[in-house]
Amino acid sequence: MNEMQLKYGCNPNQKPSRVFMENGDLPFEVICGKPGYINLLDALNGWQLVKELKKATGLPAATSFKHVSPAGAAVGLPLSDTLKKIYFVDDTELTPLANAYARARGADRMSSFGDFIALSDECDKATALLIKKEVSDGVIAPGYSDEALEILKAKKKGNYNIIKIDESYTPAEIERKQVFGVTFEQGRNDLNINDELLSEVVTDNKTLSDTAKRDLKIALITLKYTQSNSVCYVKDGQAIGIGAGQQSRIHCTRLAGNKADIWWLRQAPQVLNLQFADGIKRADRDNAIDVYISDEYMDVLADGVWEKTFKVKPPVFTKEEQRAWLDKNTDVALGSDAFFPFGDNIERAKKSGVTVIAQPGGSIRDDNVIDTCNKYNMAMAFTGIRLFHH
Repeated sequence: MNEMQLKYGCNPNQKPSRVFMENGDLPFEVICGKPGYINLLDALNGWQLVKELKKATGLPAATSFKHVSPAGAAVGLPLSDTLKKIYFVDDTELTPLANAYARARGADRMSSFGDFIALSDECDKATALLIKKEVSDGVIAPGYSDEALEILKAKKKGNYNIIKIDESYTPAEIERKQVFGVTFEQGRNDLNINDELLSEVVTDNKTLSDTAKRDLKIALITLKYTQSNSVCYVKDGQAIGIGAGQQSRIHCTRLAGNKADIWWLRQAPQVLNLQFADGIKRADRDNAIDVYISDEYMDVLADGVWEKTFKVKPPVFTKEEQRAWLDKNTDVALGSDAFFPFGDNIERAKKSGVTVIAQPGGSIRDDNVIDTCNKYNMAMAFTGIRLFHH
């Protein structure tokens, strides 16, 4: 099949809508559901991301996409007991692929609500059981076990989008799109992100461990499929904060850093010890935790809203306590899709535990950025490669 009609485009008023191939058949098969325009944009971008993560790390990979940018991306490393708890998978048997999706979904659970999932490997039963529990629009993978397919086909009353991608498909070297009736054409970004890109370390600290290199590659591959400007914080094989589509680099760094901080604060004893009311839904727990670690919690206490959410009124998690906990986060990797123009980005990154950085370099203020890294004994590599994605 070389064409598929869609219900509408980005919005209901944008009709007609379709996807098609000028030559050959579509490289995917819709097993179940009726994916829309944005679903397919998320699916095809997400598939490229996880395929490259698998190639770069040798580990199964997953990503959680929303509005053509990843909310999370990860490889299939084992989870600690704490991560199992904050990802709501502490009662589940996990495979490497399931670990990857739990990490990708857990990085920014609020942004991942209603996501489109991409998996690097055949979807197994354990991963399908995780997907079953979450609010999601669909999944793309190179295959599905019989048990996984049975589980996923029952989701959304049989309307869940299940897409099988042809993993051998290679797109044309030239890609095109239209804006305002004008056709744009460019060479496809087939850059191979590997250790060689991290070889030019420009700081006094030249040490990049294998773990640091792995996490920096995860950051850069994630950025390759994130709407620009973008930065990505990574720790232990998973993105923990992604700042996408900001006009200012520092706003990207702050946005992603704030998400990384929330991810870390969710692991604090004050949050782990919260006693939620019986029957509260997973999304409501996520929202409640977000409020609990924000300034809004004082308003919630004043309004008495806490009684609907918690069995016991939680004590205030003070800013001083939060800062003390955040200071325990270390060994975070940071990637940027374009150069850092000022050292203020490094100052902000330091607050979220960043110790290693990869960025293109090339700013007239590179010396200032390097000096700021040296002040904190960070190691920074200049890749020489920009990763804008639009």
